[in-house]
Amino acid sequence: MAVVVQLVLLAVGFVLLVKGADWFVEGASKLAEKFGIPQLVIGLTIVAMGTSLPEAAVSVSAALKGSAEITIGNIVGSNILNVLLILGITSVIKPIAVQRSTVRYEIPFVVAVTALLMGLGLTDNVVGLTDGLILWALMICYLLYLLRMAKHGGELPEELSHDDKEMPVWKMLLLIVLGGVMIVFGSDVAVDAATELARIFGMSERLIGLTIVAFGTSLPELVTSATAAVKGKADIAVGNIVGSNIFNILFVVGTSALITPVSYTSAFLVDSVACIAASVLLWVLVLRKHRLGRFGGVCLLAGYAAYFVYLIG
Repeated sequence: MAVVVQLVLLAVGFVLLVKGADWFVEGASKLAEKFGIPQLVIGLTIVAMGTSLPEAAVSVSAALKGSAEITIGNIVGSNILNVLLILGITSVIKPIAVQRSTVRYEIPFVVAVTALLMGLGLTDNVVGLTDGLILWALMICYLLYLLRMAKHGGELPEELSHDDKEMPVWKMLLLIVLGGVMIVFGSDVAVDAATELARIFGMSERLIGLTIVAFGTSLPELVTSATAAVKGKADIAVGNIVGSNIFNILFVVGTSALITPVSYTSAFLVDSVACIAASVLLWVLVLRKHRLGRFGGVCLLAGYAAYFVYLIG
């Protein structure tokens, strides 16, 4: 019975996180537009970071509660899931074209920042204040790169786009407040439930973070990418996922480390290598034809199956 209660609480936490992030981003982006901030800047900051809010809320909450292994496990697990499972499923449904800039710059960059996180963590088994500043500095560089690319006519991921519906200011503020409360409360409930499940089943927080929590916080990306594939708009998927993975490391881990030191145990070495390998595999699959076909999707899914077997083995 206790297990069922915790699973229900975990699901409630994830629903609050996802819906809260959605409302917060909508309210904040509309309010920013109201004050004359260009849509491009809104898309590159509020909306882009907003897609990483579930991961950010869970990671910060876990770090503050002393469940530090959930923090890194959530991010590394989400990034592995995003590439191997989500892009695998999406490209099996419909082959995906990949933008030139994603192949040339963004995939190698996500490999580099994942390796950097691994290096920072393994140096002293903690991602601390200085490390957080380094990650944030790189995030600002990445935002400048996106801004430059957008100004030169490059396509931005669809998740950064923005609609023009009119909304009263009171409603914008209500969405921001309600969304913020739901994010904080949802992350609190999700972390407590995940920690309790780990205790009940005798599982490590690392394993819970890499699997259940990672899957829950990656649900928005899974639904968005699979829906886009079914509607024949799968071309946005790779750019969205790679961008999300970059934000997860630079924004989420960087912010968590600025608030409180984040534990990075040596057990995460294999998971970090798997995360790097997943991005390298994606890069190899799309390098020549700038396209992720069904064979590539099957390769990614096989990679996730192998990683999952390792986790539960």
